[in-house]
Amino acid sequence: MAHDMTPNGQFTASAAEPPPDDDAPVTDAESAQRPPARRLAPPPWQLHTTIGNRAFAERFDAPPRRDGPPEREAEPEERADTEPVEPPPVLPAMEQPGWAAPIPPPPPPPFPPPPPPHWLPPPPGWPPHQQHLPPPPEVASSGFRLPPSLDEAEVVRRARRAPQSGWRRAVHRASAGHFNPGESRRDRRREDLLARIRTPIAGDFRIAVLSIKGGVGKTTTTIGLGSALAMMRNDRVIAVDANPDRGTLAERVRDRSTQSTVRDLLSDPHIKRYADVRNHTRMAGSRMEVLASEQEPAVSEVFGEADYRHTVDLLRQYYNIILTDCGTGIMHSAMAGVLDLAHTIVLVSSPAIDAARSASATLDWLMQHGHSALVREAHVVLSASRPGSAALKIDKVYEHFEARCRSVHLIPFDPHLAEGADIDIDSLKPATFDAYLELAGSVAEKFPRLRGGRHRQ
Repeated sequence: MAHDMTPNGQFTASAAEPPPDDDAPVTDAESAQRPPARRLAPPPWQLHTTIGNRAFAERFDAPPRRDGPPEREAEPEERADTEPVEPPPVLPAMEQPGWAAPIPPPPPPPFPPPPPPHWLPPPPGWPPHQQHLPPPPEVASSGFRLPPSLDEAEVVRRARRAPQSGWRRAVHRASAGHFNPGESRRDRRREDLLARIRTPIAGDFRIAVLSIKGGVGKTTTTIGLGSALAMMRNDRVIAVDANPDRGTLAERVRDRSTQSTVRDLLSDPHIKRYADVRNHTRMAGSRMEVLASEQEPAVSEVFGEADYRHTVDLLRQYYNIILTDCGTGIMHSAMAGVLDLAHTIVLVSSPAIDAARSASATLDWLMQHGHSALVREAHVVLSASRPGSAALKIDKVYEHFEARCRSVHLIPFDPHLAEGADIDIDSLKPATFDAYLELAGSVAEKFPRLRGGRHRQ
Protein backbone atom coordinates (compact mmCIF):
# COMPACT_ATOMS: atom_id res chain seq x y z
CA MET A 1 0.00 0.00 0.00
CA ALA A 2 1.24 3.48 -0.83
CA HIS A 3 0.48 6.89 0.65
CA ASP A 4 -0.35 9.88 -1.55
CA MET A 5 -0.29 13.49 -0.40
CA THR A 6 -3.28 15.70 -1.25
CA PRO A 7 -3.07 19.43 -2.06
CA ASN A 8 -4.10 20.17 1.54
CA GLY A 9 -1.04 18.39 2.86
CA GLN A 10 -2.91 15.19 3.97
CA PHE A 11 -1.80 11.70 3.13
CA THR A 12 -4.26 9.18 1.69
CA ALA A 13 -3.86 5.48 1.28
CA SER A 14 -3.84 3.95 -2.16
CA ALA A 15 -3.55 0.43 -3.41
CA ALA A 16 -0.09 -0.70 -4.39
CA GLU A 17 0.55 -1.19 -8.07
CA PRO A 18 1.34 -4.74 -9.08
CA PRO A 19 4.87 -5.37 -10.33
CA PRO A 20 5.24 -5.32 -14.09
CA ASP A 21 5.14 -8.62 -15.83
CA ASP A 22 8.14 -9.04 -18.07
CA ASP A 23 6.52 -11.92 -19.95
CA ALA A 24 3.33 -10.02 -20.79
CA PRO A 25 2.93 -8.99 -24.42
CA VAL A 26 3.68 -5.36 -25.25
CA THR A 27 1.05 -3.42 -27.12
CA ASP A 28 1.69 -0.78 -29.81
CA ALA A 29 0.67 2.08 -27.52
CA GLU A 30 3.08 1.02 -24.85
CA SER A 31 5.96 0.61 -27.29
CA ALA A 32 5.37 4.15 -28.58
CA GLN A 33 5.48 5.65 -25.08
CA ARG A 34 8.51 3.63 -23.96
CA PRO A 35 11.86 5.44 -24.39
CA PRO A 36 14.32 3.79 -26.74
CA ALA A 37 16.82 1.48 -25.22
CA ARG A 38 20.38 2.62 -24.69
CA ARG A 39 22.75 1.77 -27.52
CA LEU A 40 25.66 -0.31 -26.43
CA ALA A 41 29.21 0.69 -27.34
CA PRO A 42 31.10 -1.56 -29.76
CA PRO A 43 33.87 -3.77 -28.44
CA PRO A 44 37.33 -2.27 -28.06
CA TRP A 45 38.82 -4.03 -31.08
CA GLN A 46 36.30 -2.26 -33.35
CA LEU A 47 37.21 1.22 -32.13
CA HIS A 48 39.43 3.54 -34.28
CA THR A 49 40.38 5.72 -31.36
CA THR A 50 41.72 5.10 -27.91
CA ILE A 51 39.34 3.82 -25.26
CA GLY A 52 40.15 6.73 -23.04
CA ASN A 53 38.82 9.30 -25.49
CA ARG A 54 36.22 11.20 -23.53
CA ALA A 55 34.57 12.63 -26.62
CA PHE A 56 34.05 9.14 -27.96
CA ALA A 57 32.50 8.01 -24.69
CA GLU A 58 30.17 11.01 -24.48
CA ARG A 59 28.97 10.19 -27.98
CA PHE A 60 27.39 6.95 -26.74
CA ASP A 61 26.35 8.22 -23.29
CA ALA A 62 24.24 11.02 -24.73
CA PRO A 63 20.56 10.95 -23.66
CA PRO A 64 18.02 9.65 -26.18
CA ARG A 65 16.45 12.04 -28.62
CA ARG A 66 12.94 13.28 -27.89
CA ASP A 67 10.21 14.19 -30.30
CA GLY A 68 9.45 17.87 -30.73
CA PRO A 69 11.60 20.98 -31.01
CA PRO A 70 15.07 20.74 -29.51
CA GLU A 71 15.41 22.12 -26.06
CA ARG A 72 17.64 25.15 -25.64
CA GLU A 73 20.56 24.57 -23.38
CA ALA A 74 20.90 26.89 -20.46
CA GLU A 75 23.74 29.33 -20.86
CA PRO A 76 26.36 28.99 -18.14
CA GLU A 77 26.79 31.87 -15.77
CA GLU A 78 29.74 34.10 -16.46
CA ARG A 79 32.48 33.77 -13.94
CA ALA A 80 34.61 36.67 -12.84
CA ASP A 81 37.78 34.71 -13.18
CA THR A 82 37.67 32.61 -16.28
CA GLU A 83 39.72 29.50 -15.76
CA PRO A 84 41.53 28.04 -18.76
CA VAL A 85 39.99 24.88 -20.03
CA GLU A 86 42.42 22.05 -19.74
CA PRO A 87 42.39 19.43 -22.47
CA PRO A 88 41.08 16.05 -21.37
CA PRO A 89 43.73 13.58 -20.38
CA VAL A 90 44.41 10.88 -22.88
CA LEU A 91 44.63 7.48 -21.29
CA PRO A 92 47.20 5.06 -22.61
CA ALA A 93 45.86 2.72 -25.20
CA MET A 94 45.23 -0.83 -24.06
CA GLU A 95 46.98 -3.48 -25.98
CA GLN A 96 44.56 -5.93 -27.55
CA PRO A 97 45.26 -8.97 -29.63
CA GLY A 98 45.64 -8.09 -33.27
CA TRP A 99 46.32 -4.36 -32.71
CA ALA A 100 49.14 -2.58 -34.54
CA ALA A 101 52.27 -1.73 -32.59
CA PRO A 102 52.13 1.75 -31.02
CA ILE A 103 54.12 4.50 -32.74
CA PRO A 104 57.20 5.34 -30.67
CA PRO A 105 57.53 8.96 -29.55
CA PRO A 106 59.94 11.22 -31.52
CA PRO A 107 63.52 11.29 -30.28
CA PRO A 108 64.51 14.24 -28.11
CA PRO A 109 66.34 17.11 -29.83
CA PRO A 110 70.13 16.82 -29.87
CA PHE A 111 72.02 18.69 -27.25
CA PRO A 112 73.81 21.83 -28.51
CA PRO A 113 77.58 21.56 -28.89
CA PRO A 114 79.62 22.78 -25.93
CA PRO A 115 80.72 26.43 -26.16
CA PRO A 116 84.32 27.26 -27.09
CA PRO A 117 86.82 27.55 -24.24
CA HIS A 118 86.92 31.37 -24.37
CA TRP A 119 83.16 31.81 -24.73
CA LEU A 120 81.42 34.22 -22.38
CA PRO A 121 77.65 34.37 -21.77
CA PRO A 122 75.85 37.42 -23.23
CA PRO A 123 75.11 40.30 -20.85
CA PRO A 124 71.60 40.66 -19.38
CA GLY A 125 69.12 42.13 -21.81
CA TRP A 126 71.14 41.13 -24.86
CA PRO A 127 68.86 40.01 -27.72
CA PRO A 128 69.05 36.31 -28.59
CA HIS A 129 71.20 35.32 -31.49
CA GLN A 130 69.30 34.79 -34.69
CA GLN A 131 70.67 32.64 -37.41
CA HIS A 132 70.84 34.57 -40.66
CA LEU A 133 69.47 32.42 -43.42
CA PRO A 134 69.95 33.23 -47.09
CA PRO A 135 67.04 35.15 -48.59
CA PRO A 136 64.58 33.13 -50.64
CA PRO A 137 65.00 33.30 -54.39
CA GLU A 138 63.15 36.13 -56.05
CA VAL A 139 59.96 35.07 -57.77
CA ALA A 140 58.33 37.23 -60.38
CA SER A 141 54.74 38.34 -59.99
CA SER A 142 53.68 35.84 -62.65
CA GLY A 143 54.95 32.97 -60.52
CA PHE A 144 58.04 32.13 -62.58
CA ARG A 145 61.49 32.08 -61.00
CA LEU A 146 63.80 34.87 -62.18
CA PRO A 147 66.85 33.71 -64.15
CA PRO A 148 70.30 34.28 -62.63
CA SER A 149 72.00 37.54 -63.54
CA LEU A 150 74.67 37.58 -66.23
CA ASP A 151 77.41 38.95 -64.03
CA GLU A 152 80.62 39.50 -65.96
CA ALA A 153 82.72 38.17 -63.08
CA GLU A 154 80.78 34.87 -63.11
CA VAL A 155 80.31 34.43 -66.85
CA VAL A 156 83.63 35.57 -68.31
CA ARG A 157 86.66 33.44 -67.59
CA ARG A 158 89.53 35.89 -67.51
CA ALA A 159 93.00 34.69 -68.30
CA ARG A 160 95.85 35.43 -65.93
CA ARG A 161 98.03 38.34 -66.92
CA ALA A 162 101.42 37.44 -68.30
CA PRO A 163 104.34 38.30 -65.98
CA GLN A 164 106.38 41.30 -67.04
CA SER A 165 109.70 40.73 -65.28
CA GLY A 166 111.91 38.25 -63.46
CA TRP A 167 112.02 34.48 -63.67
CA ARG A 168 108.25 34.35 -64.12
CA ARG A 169 108.56 36.11 -67.46
CA ALA A 170 111.38 33.76 -68.52
CA VAL A 171 109.32 30.67 -67.64
CA HIS A 172 106.28 32.04 -69.44
CA ARG A 173 108.29 32.70 -72.59
CA ALA A 174 110.14 29.38 -72.45
CA SER A 175 106.85 27.46 -72.30
CA ALA A 176 105.40 29.49 -75.20
CA GLY A 177 102.68 30.77 -72.90
CA HIS A 178 101.43 27.33 -71.81
CA PHE A 179 102.61 27.79 -68.23
CA ASN A 180 101.77 31.08 -66.57
CA PRO A 181 103.12 31.49 -63.02
CA GLY A 182 101.23 34.76 -62.66
CA GLU A 183 102.38 38.26 -61.87
CA SER A 184 104.97 38.90 -59.23
CA ARG A 185 104.53 41.24 -56.32
CA ARG A 186 106.60 43.83 -58.14
CA ASP A 187 104.36 43.64 -61.21
CA ARG A 188 101.21 44.03 -59.12
CA ARG A 189 102.72 47.01 -57.35
CA ARG A 190 103.48 48.61 -60.71
CA GLU A 191 99.92 48.04 -61.87
CA ASP A 192 98.63 49.77 -58.75
CA LEU A 193 101.02 52.66 -59.40
CA LEU A 194 99.80 53.08 -62.97
CA ALA A 195 96.18 52.93 -61.86
CA ARG A 196 96.86 55.71 -59.37
CA ILE A 197 98.52 57.86 -62.05
CA ARG A 198 95.51 57.35 -64.34
CA THR A 199 93.00 58.60 -61.79
CA PRO A 200 90.51 60.93 -63.53
CA ILE A 201 90.73 64.63 -62.71
CA ALA A 202 87.77 66.95 -62.39
CA GLY A 203 88.89 70.13 -64.09
CA ASP A 204 92.64 70.78 -64.15
CA PHE A 205 95.56 70.08 -61.81
CA ARG A 206 98.45 72.55 -61.49
CA ILE A 207 101.98 71.59 -60.38
CA ALA A 208 104.72 74.11 -59.58
CA VAL A 209 108.32 72.85 -59.94
CA LEU A 210 110.67 75.25 -58.17
CA SER A 211 114.14 75.63 -56.72
CA ILE A 212 116.10 78.68 -55.56
CA LYS A 213 119.42 77.12 -56.58
CA GLY A 214 120.26 76.65 -60.25
CA GLY A 215 121.82 73.57 -61.80
CA VAL A 216 120.12 71.02 -59.54
CA GLY A 217 117.85 69.46 -62.20
CA LYS A 218 114.68 71.57 -61.96
CA THR A 219 114.00 71.66 -65.72
CA THR A 220 114.97 68.00 -66.07
CA THR A 221 112.52 67.07 -63.32
CA THR A 222 109.77 69.06 -65.05
CA ILE A 223 110.25 67.11 -68.28
CA GLY A 224 110.60 63.75 -66.52
CA LEU A 225 107.49 64.22 -64.37
CA GLY A 226 105.43 65.66 -67.22
CA SER A 227 106.48 62.88 -69.59
CA ALA A 228 105.57 60.17 -67.07
CA LEU A 229 102.11 61.70 -66.64
CA ALA A 230 101.57 62.19 -70.38
CA MET A 231 102.65 58.65 -71.27
CA MET A 232 100.44 56.93 -68.69
CA ARG A 233 97.36 59.11 -69.10
CA ASN A 234 95.08 59.80 -72.05
CA ASP A 235 94.37 63.47 -71.38
CA ARG A 236 96.44 66.55 -72.21
CA VAL A 237 99.54 67.59 -70.27
CA ILE A 238 101.44 70.85 -70.82
CA ALA A 239 104.52 72.41 -69.21
CA VAL A 240 104.89 76.20 -69.08
CA ASP A 241 108.30 77.85 -68.87
CA ALA A 242 107.85 80.72 -66.39
CA ASN A 243 111.55 81.41 -65.91
CA PRO A 244 112.18 85.12 -66.57
CA ASP A 245 115.91 84.51 -67.03
CA ARG A 246 115.74 82.86 -70.47
CA GLY A 247 114.39 79.44 -69.58
CA THR A 248 115.64 76.33 -71.39
CA LEU A 249 112.56 74.11 -71.10
CA ALA A 250 111.67 74.29 -74.81
CA GLU A 251 115.28 73.56 -75.78
CA ARG A 252 115.12 70.14 -74.10
CA VAL A 253 112.33 69.08 -76.50
CA ARG A 254 113.19 67.84 -79.98
CA ASP A 255 110.17 69.44 -81.66
CA ARG A 256 111.07 72.62 -83.57
CA SER A 257 107.80 73.08 -85.40
CA THR A 258 107.12 76.50 -83.88
CA GLN A 259 109.02 79.37 -82.33
CA SER A 260 106.05 80.83 -80.49
CA THR A 261 106.35 81.78 -76.84
CA VAL A 262 103.98 82.49 -74.00
CA ARG A 263 103.94 86.13 -75.07
CA ASP A 264 102.72 85.16 -78.54
CA LEU A 265 99.95 83.08 -77.04
CA LEU A 266 98.71 85.94 -74.88
CA SER A 267 98.74 88.38 -77.80
CA ASP A 268 96.82 86.08 -80.17
CA PRO A 269 93.18 87.30 -80.46
CA HIS A 270 91.98 84.20 -82.34
CA ILE A 271 92.18 81.62 -79.56
CA LYS A 272 88.82 79.86 -79.78
CA ARG A 273 89.66 76.14 -79.59
CA TYR A 274 92.43 73.67 -78.77
CA ALA A 275 93.94 73.77 -82.27
CA ASP A 276 94.56 77.50 -81.87
CA VAL A 277 96.55 76.88 -78.66
CA ARG A 278 98.37 73.93 -80.20
CA ASN A 279 99.75 76.30 -82.83
CA HIS A 280 101.90 77.92 -80.10
CA THR A 281 103.20 74.78 -78.32
CA ARG A 282 105.82 72.13 -78.97
CA MET A 283 105.21 68.43 -78.37
CA ALA A 284 107.72 65.99 -76.93
CA GLY A 285 107.87 62.32 -77.81
CA SER A 286 105.91 61.51 -74.66
CA ARG A 287 102.89 63.60 -75.85
CA MET A 288 103.69 66.34 -73.34
CA GLU A 289 103.40 69.83 -74.79
CA VAL A 290 105.74 72.71 -73.92
CA LEU A 291 104.99 76.42 -73.97
CA ALA A 292 108.30 78.27 -74.29
CA SER A 293 109.20 81.42 -72.41
CA GLU A 294 110.31 84.66 -73.99
CA GLN A 295 113.96 84.51 -75.02
CA GLU A 296 114.52 88.28 -74.97
CA PRO A 297 115.49 89.31 -71.44
CA ALA A 298 113.95 92.75 -71.79
CA VAL A 299 110.58 91.28 -72.79
CA SER A 300 110.62 88.34 -70.40
CA GLU A 301 111.07 90.64 -67.44
CA VAL A 302 107.66 92.11 -68.16
CA PHE A 303 106.03 88.67 -67.67
CA GLY A 304 104.52 89.15 -64.20
CA GLU A 305 101.75 87.82 -61.99
CA ALA A 306 98.88 89.13 -64.12
CA ASP A 307 100.37 87.57 -67.27
CA TYR A 308 100.79 84.22 -65.55
CA ARG A 309 97.22 84.22 -64.26
CA HIS A 310 95.98 85.05 -67.76
CA THR A 311 98.03 82.18 -69.18
CA VAL A 312 96.66 79.67 -66.68
CA ASP A 313 93.07 80.81 -67.24
CA LEU A 314 93.56 80.17 -70.94
CA LEU A 315 95.32 76.80 -70.66
CA ARG A 316 93.00 75.27 -68.06
CA GLN A 317 90.21 75.26 -70.66
CA TYR A 318 92.10 72.77 -72.86
CA TYR A 319 94.52 70.87 -70.58
CA ASN A 320 94.03 68.64 -67.55
CA ILE A 321 97.52 68.90 -66.04
CA ILE A 322 99.59 72.11 -66.11
CA LEU A 323 103.20 72.07 -64.92
CA THR A 324 105.12 75.30 -64.34
CA ASP A 325 108.90 75.42 -64.54
CA CYS A 326 109.60 78.32 -62.20
CA GLY A 327 112.70 80.45 -62.10
CA THR A 328 115.26 80.58 -59.34
CA GLY A 329 114.06 83.94 -58.10
CA ILE A 330 111.43 83.23 -55.50
CA MET A 331 110.72 86.93 -55.09
CA HIS A 332 109.86 87.37 -58.77
CA SER A 333 106.46 88.95 -59.44
CA ALA A 334 105.15 85.88 -61.32
CA MET A 335 106.01 83.63 -58.36
CA ALA A 336 103.13 85.04 -56.32
CA GLY A 337 100.64 83.85 -58.93
CA VAL A 338 102.41 80.50 -59.31
CA LEU A 339 102.19 79.69 -55.60
CA ASP A 340 98.64 81.00 -55.30
CA LEU A 341 97.29 78.85 -58.16
CA ALA A 342 99.32 75.67 -57.54
CA HIS A 343 97.64 72.56 -56.13
CA THR A 344 100.99 71.06 -55.17
CA ILE A 345 104.70 71.93 -55.44
CA VAL A 346 107.74 69.84 -56.34
CA LEU A 347 110.88 71.15 -54.66
CA VAL A 348 114.04 70.06 -56.48
CA SER A 349 117.44 69.80 -54.83
CA SER A 350 120.65 67.88 -55.24
CA PRO A 351 121.98 65.46 -52.60
CA ALA A 352 124.72 67.99 -51.79
CA ILE A 353 124.58 69.55 -48.35
CA ASP A 354 124.41 73.15 -49.62
CA ALA A 355 121.51 72.38 -51.97
CA ALA A 356 119.66 70.53 -49.21
CA ARG A 357 120.01 73.54 -46.93
CA SER A 358 118.70 75.84 -49.66
CA ALA A 359 115.69 73.59 -50.15
CA SER A 360 114.99 73.58 -46.42
CA ALA A 361 115.24 77.39 -46.39
CA THR A 362 112.71 77.51 -49.24
CA LEU A 363 110.24 75.53 -47.15
CA ASP A 364 110.80 77.92 -44.25
CA TRP A 365 110.07 80.91 -46.50
CA LEU A 366 106.86 79.31 -47.77
CA MET A 367 105.72 78.61 -44.22
CA GLN A 368 106.32 82.22 -43.23
CA HIS A 369 104.38 83.62 -46.20
CA GLY A 370 101.11 81.72 -45.75
CA HIS A 371 101.78 78.58 -47.82
CA SER A 372 101.81 76.00 -45.02
CA ALA A 373 99.37 73.75 -46.90
CA LEU A 374 101.71 73.60 -49.89
CA VAL A 375 104.63 72.67 -47.64
CA ARG A 376 102.72 69.78 -46.06
CA GLU A 377 101.73 68.48 -49.51
CA ALA A 378 105.12 69.16 -51.13
CA HIS A 379 107.22 66.51 -52.87
CA VAL A 380 110.99 66.84 -52.52
CA VAL A 381 113.18 65.52 -55.35
CA LEU A 382 116.86 64.81 -54.75
CA SER A 383 118.29 64.70 -58.27
CA ALA A 384 121.78 63.26 -58.66
CA SER A 385 123.17 65.41 -61.46
CA ARG A 386 126.64 63.86 -61.38
CA PRO A 387 128.12 60.50 -60.35
CA GLY A 388 129.53 60.12 -56.89
CA SER A 389 126.64 61.84 -55.13
CA ALA A 390 126.08 58.78 -53.01
CA ALA A 391 128.94 59.80 -50.73
CA LEU A 392 126.45 61.95 -48.83
CA LYS A 393 124.36 60.24 -46.17
CA ILE A 394 121.09 60.21 -48.08
CA ASP A 395 119.18 58.67 -45.18
CA LYS A 396 119.77 61.76 -43.03
CA VAL A 397 118.49 64.03 -45.80
CA TYR A 398 115.47 61.76 -46.20
CA GLU A 399 114.64 61.96 -42.52
CA HIS A 400 114.82 65.75 -42.58
CA PHE A 401 112.42 66.26 -45.49
CA GLU A 402 110.09 63.37 -44.64
CA ALA A 403 109.26 65.09 -41.37
CA ARG A 404 108.14 68.23 -43.24
CA CYS A 405 106.76 67.12 -46.61
CA ARG A 406 104.55 64.45 -48.08
CA SER A 407 107.18 62.43 -49.96
CA VAL A 408 110.87 62.38 -50.87
CA HIS A 409 112.22 60.89 -54.11
CA LEU A 410 115.75 60.21 -55.33
CA ILE A 411 116.40 60.45 -59.06
CA PRO A 412 119.57 58.45 -59.81
CA PHE A 413 122.29 59.78 -62.05
CA ASP A 414 121.59 59.17 -65.71
CA PRO A 415 124.15 59.94 -68.45
CA HIS A 416 121.40 60.87 -70.90
CA LEU A 417 120.07 63.59 -68.58
CA ALA A 418 123.57 64.88 -67.88
CA GLU A 419 124.10 65.67 -71.58
CA GLY A 420 121.88 68.75 -71.36
CA ALA A 421 120.46 68.10 -74.85
CA ASP A 422 117.06 66.89 -76.01
CA ILE A 423 115.55 64.43 -73.56
CA ASP A 424 114.34 61.16 -75.04
CA ILE A 425 112.40 59.16 -72.47
CA ASP A 426 113.17 55.91 -74.27
CA SER A 427 116.90 56.57 -73.76
CA LEU A 428 116.63 56.75 -69.97
CA LYS A 429 117.71 53.90 -67.76
CA PRO A 430 114.83 51.80 -66.37
CA ALA A 431 115.68 52.88 -62.83
CA THR A 432 115.49 56.55 -63.83
CA PHE A 433 112.11 56.22 -65.51
CA ASP A 434 110.78 54.19 -62.58
CA ALA A 435 111.84 56.99 -60.25
CA TYR A 436 109.82 59.49 -62.30
CA LEU A 437 106.85 57.11 -62.24
CA GLU A 438 107.07 56.95 -58.46
CA LEU A 439 107.11 60.75 -58.33
CA ALA A 440 104.06 60.89 -60.62
CA GLY A 441 102.26 58.36 -58.43
CA SER A 442 102.90 60.44 -55.32
CA VAL A 443 101.59 63.56 -57.04
CA ALA A 444 98.54 61.65 -58.30
CA GLU A 445 97.49 60.76 -54.75
CA LYS A 446 95.84 64.16 -54.57
CA PHE A 447 93.77 63.67 -57.75
CA PRO A 448 90.77 62.02 -56.03
CA ARG A 449 90.91 64.51 -53.15
CA LEU A 450 90.83 67.34 -55.67
CA ARG A 451 87.70 65.85 -57.26
CA GLY A 452 85.80 65.95 -53.98
CA GLY A 453 87.27 69.22 -52.73
CA ARG A 454 87.31 72.81 -53.81
CA HIS A 455 89.43 73.96 -56.73
CA ARG A 456 92.00 76.66 -56.27
CA GLN A 457 91.13 79.64 -58.40
